Amino acid sequence: MSYIGSPVSDAPATQNPITGEFDTSNIRVTKILIHPIKSCRGTSVQQARFTLEGFEYDRKWCIIDARDNSVVTARQFSKMVLIYPRIVLGSSLEPECLEVSFPESSGCEPFSVPLNPGEEEIRHLRRVGVSLWRKKDIDGYICESLSGRSPSTILSEYLERPVHLVFKGPRPRVCPPTSRFPKLDAPSYFQDAYPLLIMSEESVAAVQGQVREMVGSQGVGDEWTERELEIERFRPNIVIKGAGSPFVEDIITEMTIASEKQFDDREPSLVHLVCKCTRCTLPNVDTMTGVRDNAVPLKSLVKFRRGLDPARASLPCLGCNGIFTREGVVKVGDWVHVKQTGQV
Repeated sequence: MSYIGSPVSDAPATQNPITGEFDTSNIRVTKILIHPIKSCRGTSVQQARFTLEGFEYDRKWCIIDARDNSVVTARQFSKMVLIYPRIVLGSSLEPECLEVSFPESSGCEPFSVPLNPGEEEIRHLRRVGVSLWRKKDIDGYICESLSGRSPSTILSEYLERPVHLVFKGPRPRVCPPTSRFPKLDAPSYFQDAYPLLIMSEESVAAVQGQVREMVGSQGVGDEWTERELEIERFRPNIVIKGAGSPFVEDIITEMTIASEKQFDDREPSLVHLVCKCTRCTLPNVDTMTGVRDNAVPLKSLVKFRRGLDPARASLPCLGCNGIFTREGVVKVGDWVHVKQTGQV
């Protein structure tokens, strides 16, 4: 077995008290999550194709404010997590589409939009400049339904404000640079910044443990004595397990993912982890109810996962952002082969 000691940190012990050795020889992919519409419900799949932009159909759509074309998210409207987009691959009788449904109590009917609209369909759509993080540098097209009322009408009714559903246009959107990758030029869709987010089950279990210890203080309710913190709240793409200690993703800088446990060391890395993922209040939203918790998990993360990203030392971190180096397919059960370690 290959063991790596956890990285040394100058952060106070109260910020990251959990240390240990990592077994890098037994890490596997345990879950793959695709989120077709940004901030809406994700779907667990057994395998997913990926390109340099990320997993196929992941965050390829987003919802924008009709007044200024800015992206709206569940940070603002927590009930967005209850919108359920589903990829329908189609058949000889039915076209492939993105099917979008809502909670029955909302009174909003489902609608469908083309999954891969052709040039003729795109020609009739309105093109817009989309603003994300105050940068209006993303092109997109306002979607139209295959039948029935428009997505704009239905989504505006659900969110009680004028909005549009937009899918990503062809102009490349370049990821922002990081301290380790000052010339990063990887593309992405409507992800916050990077096309891939990786997180370990052990890391979420460690956060769960910290939440348990905080029950009765800082607004952490008694229900968290038994309630489970589901990993879907953190919206990762690839979930891994097997290192034996939490936060192994913090020290993996390059990896390959393959179906076989044995692999050729000469094979180039498939994934580069480029920076830690800083956290906001979005994981406080229950993915099943759309209700935002006043404390969990953010207050726990602030207590012991802050100061880990030098560029944003005031923000807590969980999970790491990454980029793909080529195209391929990842499957649940695949082995993670650590190619290089260091501080992400």
